[in-house]
Amino acid sequence: MEAQSMVAGLVRTHPNVHDNLTRREMIAQAVARKEALVAANGALATWMPPESTGRSPQDTYMVRRPESEDTIDWDSPNDIPITPETFDMLVEDAVRNLAGKPDLFVTDRVLIADPAYAMPIRLVSDSSLAALFTDNMFRPVPPEIRDSILYKRAFTLLALPYDKVDGKRYDGRMRKLANGQTSNMAVAMDFDRNLGVVFGSAYGGSVKKLMFTVMNYVLPGVGILPLHCSANEGAKGDIALLLGLSGTGKTTLSADPRRRLLGDDEHGWSDNGIANFEFGCYAKLINLRQKKEPEIWNAVFHEAHYLEHGAIVENAMMYPDGRFDLDDARLTPNSRASYPLSYLSNIKDPPVGGHPKTILFLTADANGVLPPIARLSPEQAMLWFLMGYTSKLAGTETGVIDPVSTFSRFFGQPFMPRNPDVYATMLGERMRRHGSVVYLVNTGWSGGVFGIGSRMDIDLTRSLVHAALSGQLDQVEYDQDQLFHLSMPRTCPGVDPAILHPRRTWSDGAAFGARAAKLAHEFSTYFDKAYGGKGLDPNVVAQCPGK
Repeated sequence: MEAQSMVAGLVRTHPNVHDNLTRREMIAQAVARKEALVAANGALATWMPPESTGRSPQDTYMVRRPESEDTIDWDSPNDIPITPETFDMLVEDAVRNLAGKPDLFVTDRVLIADPAYAMPIRLVSDSSLAALFTDNMFRPVPPEIRDSILYKRAFTLLALPYDKVDGKRYDGRMRKLANGQTSNMAVAMDFDRNLGVVFGSAYGGSVKKLMFTVMNYVLPGVGILPLHCSANEGAKGDIALLLGLSGTGKTTLSADPRRRLLGDDEHGWSDNGIANFEFGCYAKLINLRQKKEPEIWNAVFHEAHYLEHGAIVENAMMYPDGRFDLDDARLTPNSRASYPLSYLSNIKDPPVGGHPKTILFLTADANGVLPPIARLSPEQAMLWFLMGYTSKLAGTETGVIDPVSTFSRFFGQPFMPRNPDVYATMLGERMRRHGSVVYLVNTGWSGGVFGIGSRMDIDLTRSLVHAALSGQLDQVEYDQDQLFHLSMPRTCPGVDPAILHPRRTWSDGAAFGARAAKLAHEFSTYFDKAYGGKGLDPNVVAQCPGK
């Protein structure tokens, strides 16, 4: 039986379907069914098994079909194929399990705030909390949905958070664990048949990121560039995009009181401009401080009756009196909160805007060799977009901390399934067409490598970002960094010129040169491995550091 027909039959024949309950009803169900507890402030607290405190990339699959396999980069470590037959087995098992549940919860939402290309999403689950999660994170169906170019690409997602896959049935078809058994979890998507399954993962991010991966595949096919970024808008309607991996300051810098927030995670860039994918936020909570992140704090921890609140707090330590300890990471350092964007104070509604005037690529370079800000040409921007560089700090066996270079294409590698030239070329085309200016902003170290130099002061970074967004850096002179192919401003209003050139901040010029050469070599080596056979534009390849 065809998979979509099986799902439709399940919803049609199940004796107790809760079809698009109101928000209050979903909250009440989650509490009554003991899927969540009511915290002291009225938010919902929930905890998952250890394997569900984060995504499971090794258990995330894409169906490989002859008609579409050439559009996906199967060399990417996150694009793990399964056969259509294996996917059909997963759908059959999911439908059979759901048919035996006492209740089904169905929600109909969309992704993308621009109705012209909003994509309908139907969730079918035995979990009222999963339904509430989609109510927080995905958008209401607009009245004009039939006019969307993606109306006929409606996607159905089956979510069974606590059911496990029968590993023996999938022996040889899915991942083998270290003990020789087959994994009992699967997060799988079929781009061609618009169908997905979350089987055995209760982590809300599995639902969110599966759908974002789907959108990041679908949108380029209709001429829209998906971006893993935050977006905000200035008083004159000027849109800025901020792209960066964890720890680079994306959330902090996008929360600017002088600018309205469109969203903090995923956006589409169409001929109409920028539009947020989602309706809510999914924020990390570990070590959250009210003073440092007042918007997130107030969104999650404001006091309200639980039927009016609806923020979902996942895997945070909560005491018997209903208070949270966000510094306690014993359950997981990846505690999260899901809440609607409307819980923030300085947002744009609807979260759509014109074409971006300024785009910021954020990196936290712990090597201390990148400038605090640099302007990129379209070809350079395409290269740094492909690389998605930042550095992380990993302890060695001797206890010495040394930066480890991290590359995540398009600042979101696990969720960008298409061939890399597609995303990079679309960015370059849009930059040229709309006159968007891209800056690389280093929020990492200056004056030396980590342990010798110091972290860029946040006020300095804010001054540089403001200068970029206000156009102040359009009028200054630039120097060229030949090794990293960057244009560094000689001056910036309110900033000491000495700090703008990283070499000048080091006391040991030879050490700077050696460290810069080491990082450039890492760029070149990674680029050759990831993109050497991808047929990229030679003008883009030439912008890679070390080449």
